[in-house]
Amino acid sequence: MNRNLRCLKDSGGFFYPSPGGHPFLVYNLFMFELVPLEPVDYLVIGHLTEDLTPSGARLGGTAAFSALTARSLGLRVGIVSALREGTPLEALEGIPVVKIPSAYNTTFENIYNGNGRAQILHHQAAPISMENVPDTWRKASILHLGPVAQELGQEWSQGAAEHFASSLIAITPQGWMRAWNDDGGVKSVPWESAGSFLPLAGAVVISREDVLGDDELIESMAHQTRVLAVTEGAAGCVLYWNGDRRRFRAPDVKEVDATGAGDIFAAAFFVRLYATRDPWAAARFATQLAARSVARPGLDGIPTQAEIQECLMEVF
Repeated sequence: MNRNLRCLKDSGGFFYPSPGGHPFLVYNLFMFELVPLEPVDYLVIGHLTEDLTPSGARLGGTAAFSALTARSLGLRVGIVSALREGTPLEALEGIPVVKIPSAYNTTFENIYNGNGRAQILHHQAAPISMENVPDTWRKASILHLGPVAQELGQEWSQGAAEHFASSLIAITPQGWMRAWNDDGGVKSVPWESAGSFLPLAGAVVISREDVLGDDELIESMAHQTRVLAVTEGAAGCVLYWNGDRRRFRAPDVKEVDATGAGDIFAAAFFVRLYATRDPWAAARFATQLAARSVARPGLDGIPTQAEIQECLMEVF
């Protein structure tokens, strides 16, 4: 073990051998004060989740899908999340994670029936605050706020404005539009802090499902923010920008698992928007890339380099 890894281990961090034999690190809440972190280009804030499936628990959440997608697109990526001690993160090998200690992981279960999907929240992890973000990471080119279970409070609007003034502030607000009853049944609720976050954001991605197909609400949100993308599953997406509205059709793909496709779309959209400053081109690219992801289950749907190059060629 080299000196830096030994220092991390002795200072309270967690050192794990990866499947390939190379080390990767999960930083605890105070680790970044002791050992400098490398800067990142894409910083995602939100709970990594434990998703219960018929084949067992697996890692999920906007933070996981978006971070892996951004890395596939060539960016240096960091995650700030809240996790239970010992949570396996092998799927995120090579991506530094600042971990806020939590008694539980945010844990979801999707139950499918003839009427569609019912979602159950079994546990909610600890909240995340701006103070949990290392100073080095506050220079990220893209800040992605990706809550999944109300883990980011309204104070993040002021914190993001103050500490990420030069970043593209990108938002997927799904977790602010969820609530749950005593049995954990998840339901859609209005985004109460939308008025604080929408004017702040450089780009926002929602799904039509998030707003229960409310076209008036979508139009209202589009008027309050710079760029709004609305994903519509296999139908593709609708983009609102500069008073205009355009639809981007997704290619036909045999669906195996659509979990995470919206998060892959979001990360691809944010990265291409930052690189090109062209929302139309970014939406076209993200639609193509996300569509390909549904052909594989879970995190296996993260874009490959061949798919990325193919989609770039189709855009141009």
